[in-house]
Amino acid sequence: MSFEFLHPIAEDVLENIERLHKSTLGKQISFHTPNNFPDLAKIKIAIIGVVENRRSVDSDKISFGFDHIRKEFYKLYAGNWHENIADLGNIHAGDTVDDTYFLLKQISKDLLNKNVIPIILGGSQDLAYAQYRAYDDYGQMVNLVNVDAQFDLGDTTQNLCNKSYVGKMIVNEPYNLFNYANIGYQTYFNAQEEINLIEKLFFEAYRLGEISSDITLAEPVMRDANLVSLDVSSVAMTNVNPKMPNGFSGKEICTLARYAGISDKVSSFGIYEIQDLDLTKNSAMLVSQIIWYFIEGVNLRRKEYNSSFLREFTKFTVPLENEHLIFYRSEISGRWWIEIPKSKNFNNKLKKQSLLSCSHQDYLDACNQMIPERWIKAYRKNEI
Repeated sequence: MSFEFLHPIAEDVLENIERLHKSTLGKQISFHTPNNFPDLAKIKIAIIGVVENRRSVDSDKISFGFDHIRKEFYKLYAGNWHENIADLGNIHAGDTVDDTYFLLKQISKDLLNKNVIPIILGGSQDLAYAQYRAYDDYGQMVNLVNVDAQFDLGDTTQNLCNKSYVGKMIVNEPYNLFNYANIGYQTYFNAQEEINLIEKLFFEAYRLGEISSDITLAEPVMRDANLVSLDVSSVAMTNVNPKMPNGFSGKEICTLARYAGISDKVSSFGIYEIQDLDLTKNSAMLVSQIIWYFIEGVNLRRKEYNSSFLREFTKFTVPLENEHLIFYRSEISGRWWIEIPKSKNFNNKLKKQSLLSCSHQDYLDACNQMIPERWIKAYRKNEI
């Protein structure tokens, strides 16, 4: 099994746990220790650190701070949670970066096969490529949401790095990526040709100001994601990051993590570029709170989107000039979806994408003859 390549939790971290209050997370989580590996049959969420950043183009740091984050996380108190959590330790850097990618891909795949959600703490964000490749045998195409100031499309003719991993997802076989959505991009960090390419591929991109003005715009996007990659350098320097004068606040980034956790579809969550954080209590605490809010979201999942969901949904049909839009509202949560009609060219791998998450405002706009942009892009992708 791939889990034999995971290194146990550090002894000083385990010693620190002994001094914690009995109600803290440190007293409730299962740990990979030198003498014990958690029974994954009883686990829903697993934390993994990946000690790797050799493909980072702008960082030469070799200190990752995972243990600092763990110590701050273990001190937190759980909510009214029912899902079991394990900390499986770290993947150490392999002889080559590709060796590290392979281990992360295989371990993530094995966890997904056991219905365990991996929370990946990574050095550089090129590790998101390995997270994505864990879905190669998933049986359908997948949606990636990336919380980042940059698109990270990069130059796909060059080696994979933390500024080109999304481009590699697009051009490398097998072609599994149905939708890429960026949340929080800052225009001056992205070339105009990359912005144009996002539009040409019918991908989604939401500017930082747009999301900060109405963060609920991100919820339907997260609801459709299979995997989420979060770049901690998208947080403003007033919180943790000296390189980023503008970015999300701590409250906003935790809200986005909670949206990701609540999504019934999100099955892996990566937090990357940790090697660029200043190793302060403030930065370690913020990352620990991002983890906390994601787990909080997982524990609040409604499991609405399944084979019998229509029994709990109310259907609304909105007539337009040349189209009928069909909306569904959940009677469990009040959330909304819109139907994507199948076409003659519809790819069988996309069958499960026939419903698209949306907002109540999208329904109101449709009633005023305005077609939601997300619907248009999803429909166009299905036509390709």
